[in-house]
Amino acid sequence: MIHLSVPVSDIHLQHKLRQSRSWVLARIARVIGKAAKSHPKISLGMEDASRAAPSLVLEVARCAEQHGALRVRFADTVGILDPFKTFHAIAAIRVAVDLEIEIHSHDDLGLATANTLAALSAGATHASTTVNGLGERAGNAALEEVVMGTRHLLRRDTGIDATALRDISSLVERASGRAISFNKSIVGRDVFTHESGIHTDGLSKHPTTYEGFDPAELGRQRSSILSKHSGSQSVRDACDALGVTVSERLVPQLLARIRSFATQYKQAPGTTDLHRFLTQARGIRVKVS
Repeated sequence: MIHLSVPVSDIHLQHKLRQSRSWVLARIARVIGKAAKSHPKISLGMEDASRAAPSLVLEVARCAEQHGALRVRFADTVGILDPFKTFHAIAAIRVAVDLEIEIHSHDDLGLATANTLAALSAGATHASTTVNGLGERAGNAALEEVVMGTRHLLRRDTGIDATALRDISSLVERASGRAISFNKSIVGRDVFTHESGIHTDGLSKHPTTYEGFDPAELGRQRSSILSKHSGSQSVRDACDALGVTVSERLVPQLLARIRSFATQYKQAPGTTDLHRFLTQARGIRVKVS
């Protein structure tokens, strides 16, 4: 596909190009018409469409369709839309033309993924995304978020293998030198790690109590950590992981030691620490180096 882009907002036309709206339409007719004669797949990008007059956006889309474009791309270039305005803008284009519609969202207000999903709900057929949400300024809609959001909120399959998302995220993280946060949605290191007592207790009874979707969809596994927020079930799970059966009367003692350790050292106790707690709880004093 050949993608051609033109500004459509008055801000860009007046201050960047010093041209009129009529110039835009004439330019589209000439350039798209010429390109379509030699290539069957032409896409027209409407730069800064989110700040353009809605009437001009529809005129541009119709002009592009009339002269042979296959797709129009609606760009929220400075990331100022919300999902509601995005939905209405894309729905209007959907009614006006019989073209593929692509949404291109920026994340300046943290709404790129939400706006992308709103556009898809309104009739957009394609979405611009980037791995880990990289891009100009605050970045663009994140591939991994759009894939999983489309699957679980819109009930549609993108055709993308979700189990590969963590690996490609890690690859781009290394190549770009831009580390992702440990709690980055979908691909962050700790997004399936549970800490508080009520969470781990609920998960032990049924995973859906505190997970909106199965981490196995991403080829990942849930885990739990011991902390000052841990509950009795976390203690039982930790002992089971060590291959140790602990009596119920010892659980409160172990829990108290775990919470004290996590509060004092600001980290989860390790395997050695847990073995020490078990020994001490059973009344056997050991020397701790």
